[in-house]
Amino acid sequence: MNDRRLDLRQVRRTFGRAAASYERHDAVQREVEARLFDRLDYYGGKPSRVLDVGCGTGRGTAILKKRWRDADVVALDVSLPMLRQARRHAGWLKPLARVCADAQKLPFSDRSFDVVYSNLCMQWCDAPRPFFAELNRVLTPGGFLVASSLGPDTLRELRSAWAAADPGRPRIGRFFDMHEIGDAALAAGLKDPVLDTDHVTLDYPDVRVLLADLKGLGATNADRERARGLTGKARFKAMLDAYEAHRRGNRIPATWEIVTLHAWGPPEGFLPRYGGRDTPFEVVKWAEERSARPRTRS
Repeated sequence: MNDRRLDLRQVRRTFGRAAASYERHDAVQREVEARLFDRLDYYGGKPSRVLDVGCGTGRGTAILKKRWRDADVVALDVSLPMLRQARRHAGWLKPLARVCADAQKLPFSDRSFDVVYSNLCMQWCDAPRPFFAELNRVLTPGGFLVASSLGPDTLRELRSAWAAADPGRPRIGRFFDMHEIGDAALAAGLKDPVLDTDHVTLDYPDVRVLLADLKGLGATNADRERARGLTGKARFKAMLDAYEAHRRGNRIPATWEIVTLHAWGPPEGFLPRYGGRDTPFEVVKWAEERSARPRTRS
């Protein structure tokens, strides 16, 4: 089992700083989003309530709202600045409810959502089982869950370059593999989970552009045991030199392993428990959400 201890304050901090730039760097997130929406085709119902866990800037939430216009769609994220950015994707007549909370301590009652959607949020949790247990808890019997996570092969080129330049000081976060995720989904009580793994490769002109992309996403190492302090120029140059071994012509590759899952809520009378759910939360409200009148532009 992948034993991790994440610094949740660091997760909030980095995603908060990246909120304004996030959508300029989210090519992988958009690719995985398309795959998850393909999986939503397995659900043939008409949900009354839909939850987007780890919504980021809310672009995926807005697409969920377009898919099910009559549903109550809720956007949830641990980062308040991300939820503020989600305001741009919310409609005026039927705005998105936005909730600031931890994905492992959802502030909702049992069996309150027909569909739960989560794109690349799982890897920012310490373990997949409590994550799935909470999603399962709020899922109605027979409801539908789609989720994705980064796998352990993610950024393998950058990981190996840092290992060559600075051995013993992990610079890249650790991610769950498909078997851990599948076992956790079953242990949490989800029904008939179906998993898949794939690799997406993006090309960059050099490593500095890749690092700028990661910073723009807020995708930094949040492990409590991460290397801290400034990186010396010599080590940084050694990492750049080591990465050059992966160069193909005038581009360098960056690999992302993507694990996707869909599953069903358990039948009536079966609801495993994992911890409590009575946690404080903050609902993000805006003036425009209290008015059904569209804004006029001069």
